[in-house]
Amino acid sequence: MMGAGRVVFAAIMLLILGTLNVIYGIGALGDASVYVNETRFIFSDLHTYGWILIILGVVQLTGGFSLMAGNAYGRVIGIIGGSLGAIFYLIGVGGSNPFWSLALFFLAVWIVWGIIIYGSEEDAV
Repeated sequence: MMGAGRVVFAAIMLLILGTLNVIYGIGALGDASVYVNETRFIFSDLHTYGWILIILGVVQLTGGFSLMAGNAYGRVIGIIGGSLGAIFYLIGVGGSNPFWSLALFFLAVWIVWGIIIYGSEEDAV
């Protein structure tokens, strides 16, 4: 099947993004100094931001594990988790690390593209 390696790569990257989001969410809940004092949040405060990151990370982790198992549920949750992650990273571009947010945005878009293109017809040569 075309794109099997790409979807495994997308699943691994989804697992990495989910892990990073959970770690950053725990850091936001624990009032870590990872986030700059003058950072403005779209959401109400740092704790809300942390919970949103943890929930997004858990969705991405379940999608990644299910995608590795080859389930259709993994494709759906992977696309949803990757899309929500891309939107969330794009919102965070104006923060203290804009290039890191942009890199995560493009990685999330790559993951969604890799999952969507999986199993498409091969071109006849």
